[in-house]
Amino acid sequence: MRHPLLLPILLATQLLAATLCAQTPAKAPDTAKLDPAMAASQAAAENLDWHDVQQWGLEGRAWPEEPRLRYFDRFPAAAEQMVPKPVWNLSRDSAGMMVRFKTDATALHVQYKLSKATLGMPHMPATGVSGVDLYARDASGKWRWVMVTKPSAQEAKVKVIDGLAPGLREYAAYLPLYNGVESLAIGVPKGATFEGLAPRQRPVVFYGTSITHGACASRPGMVHTAILGRRLDLPVVNLGFSGNGRMDAPVGEWLCRIDAAAFVIDCLPNMGPADVTARCVPLVQQLRAARPSTPIILVEDRRYTNDWITPAKAKFHDQNHAALRAAFEQLQKLGITNLSYIPGDALYGTDGEGATDASHASDLGFMRQADLFEPVLRKALGR
Repeated sequence: MRHPLLLPILLATQLLAATLCAQTPAKAPDTAKLDPAMAASQAAAENLDWHDVQQWGLEGRAWPEEPRLRYFDRFPAAAEQMVPKPVWNLSRDSAGMMVRFKTDATALHVQYKLSKATLGMPHMPATGVSGVDLYARDASGKWRWVMVTKPSAQEAKVKVIDGLAPGLREYAAYLPLYNGVESLAIGVPKGATFEGLAPRQRPVVFYGTSITHGACASRPGMVHTAILGRRLDLPVVNLGFSGNGRMDAPVGEWLCRIDAAAFVIDCLPNMGPADVTARCVPLVQQLRAARPSTPIILVEDRRYTNDWITPAKAKFHDQNHAALRAAFEQLQKLGITNLSYIPGDALYGTDGEGATDASHASDLGFMRQADLFEPVLRKALGR
């Protein structure tokens, strides 16, 4: 005969076991073991020759003669007391900087230290925020992607790629977009030919917002500024500052000091119509006074990719675009020449698929922007 207390005890035991199982999460699979291509970059090989990029210099590093707090800062030290504090802080990210070199090595490695321990963001991968992105020229001279580092720590000494086809070729390594760099060296097997290539002069200078800064490219070479640099085969300077591209006169003062091939002003995503009306004409006049013949391109803000269903956003873009168009027409009446204009309605395309979060570009959005910028820049540059 079953004891009368046995059934309640059995039920209580089963209930406790079920509760414990529900509270114990299942162990997530190790994706890197399932697919090694998903793993972080492997450690660098031993017995390499290391080449410090400071020995020959970076492109995208304007005002190279000015002292800096850190070699890889975008602004010189003197700017700290001139530009708004958020702009200064953001300028310490290495966005847009790129180093070129030639080598016949069949394996390439990098050793670099980042200034911030946070490697990625909720909507942007570590490869874009903190990666080093490698390109090379193919036999026809066209820039082609090679590999990006997949960082897992603030300090990295890793293999970028091996098994490269034999031959001497030119490479370009783009630096992290939303992290700062303390040091960077390129590693090649001993005996390999290696030549650092000096930075090219007269860059296209982009002044803008988080989108120009690089949000949310999957890797540094996929920002539209970098894409355009490869297509035009020109150096670029990226002065994008998240939330703080506002046509500030102190930033304009530093722009005036650059012997630029062209200035691209793309600040509207951080501005409202009243700001545009108040600041656009003075900034262009400031640039034109210092650089009488340098092309200047004004860019409307991209539309939020969900503005079709958010009427307030659509209205905001309409008003912002109208304000910039009015400023452009005023500048033309004032006799400002060599001035171009890029509409914003289709910068991400018109299908709503060009952004990660409605605001910031995906790789697709960046490619679409580059497609619209390119003919305007080519015409302005006389190419």
